[in-house]
Amino acid sequence: MHLNANSGKKVILLRPRGFCAGVVRAIDVVKIALAHYGSPIYVRKEIVHNRHVVNELREQGAVFVDELCQVPEGSRVVFSAHGVSPAVREQARERSLQVVDATCPLVTKVHIEAVKFARQNSTILLIGHRDHEEIDGTFGEAPKNTIIVETESDAATVQVPDPEKVTFLTQTTLSLDETRGIIEILRRRFPGIAGPKSQDICYATENRQLAVKAVAPLCQLLLVVGSQNSSNSKRLVEVCKKSDVPAYLLDDCSFLRDEWFIGVETVSVTAGASAPEHLVQELIEALQRRGYADLEELDIVDEDVRFQLPQELQGGIVWASSIQPAI
Repeated sequence: MHLNANSGKKVILLRPRGFCAGVVRAIDVVKIALAHYGSPIYVRKEIVHNRHVVNELREQGAVFVDELCQVPEGSRVVFSAHGVSPAVREQARERSLQVVDATCPLVTKVHIEAVKFARQNSTILLIGHRDHEEIDGTFGEAPKNTIIVETESDAATVQVPDPEKVTFLTQTTLSLDETRGIIEILRRRFPGIAGPKSQDICYATENRQLAVKAVAPLCQLLLVVGSQNSSNSKRLVEVCKKSDVPAYLLDDCSFLRDEWFIGVETVSVTAGASAPEHLVQELIEALQRRGYADLEELDIVDEDVRFQLPQELQGGIVWASSIQPAI
C-alpha cells in the first residue's frame, strides 16, 4: 500500500488492474495472425469483452462474426478467449476452417474438468451465468451431464439423478463471495460433492476483487473501466456496492456523470481484466480536470503470469507480449 496523508481530492489507483494473461494472449493471437497471414482474419464472437479492443482489431483487419456460418469456407478463424463447445469445433471442421484457438488456458482447464467428471458419470453443477459465452462452451462439453446453477436459489432447489455422484465447476469470472455461498449450499445438500483440485475462478478475477475490498473503506466512489458485457468487470462493481460504496462501470471517461461526484473527496479507479490501460490513464486525466489532482496507488499483489501462444502461431514467439505496465 502506497498512500500519503495529503489533503484534498484524490484518486486511489488500484493494482493489479486491467489486462490479465489470458486477455493479453487472445489479443496477441489476433494481432500476430493478422501480421503473419494478412486480413481478413475472422474472429468468432468478441475476442475479449471490451468494445475498444474489438474496434481497434477491426480497424487492423479482423472481421468479427457471431457464428461460423458467416465465415467463408476454408478461411482462417480465431476462437475467442471465452472458449467454444465441441459442436462449434465440429462446425469448423465441416467448413474446412483454419482454426487458431485463443481460448484462455484457465477456461480450457474447466473444459477438461467437465470432460473428466462426465466420464465418471457424475452430474456436473456448473456455477455461472447462463447467457455468458464461457458457460456455453463449458456446458457443451457434457450437456447430458450438466446443470447450470446461477443463484443460491438454484443451488437450494436443483435436483440430480444420483445425489451420491455430483460435482461442481464454476465460470472463471464470478464473484468470490457469491460463488462461495452457492458452493456452501451445494455442500450442505450433497455432502459428497466433488469439485476441481484448484478453484476455477481465475487469479486475475480474484486479485481485482481483493483490491476493491481493500480500497472500499478508503473512498467514497469506485470507477471500474470495462464494457457492459464484461462479467469480471461487473463483479467488481457488485463487490464494491456490498461495502456500501457507490460504484460504476464505464467504457471510458466519456461516460462520467457530474452527479457521481457530489460530496466525494476520494475516488478509486480500477479496470476489468479486458480493459486497456490507456483507458485508465484517460480516466485519470479526466478526474484531474475535475480537481482530483492527488494520485496515489494501492498495490495489493504482484502479477507475473504469461501464457504460451497457440502452436499455430508460436513460430519462435513463445510468450504473449501486450501487457501494458501499470504506473
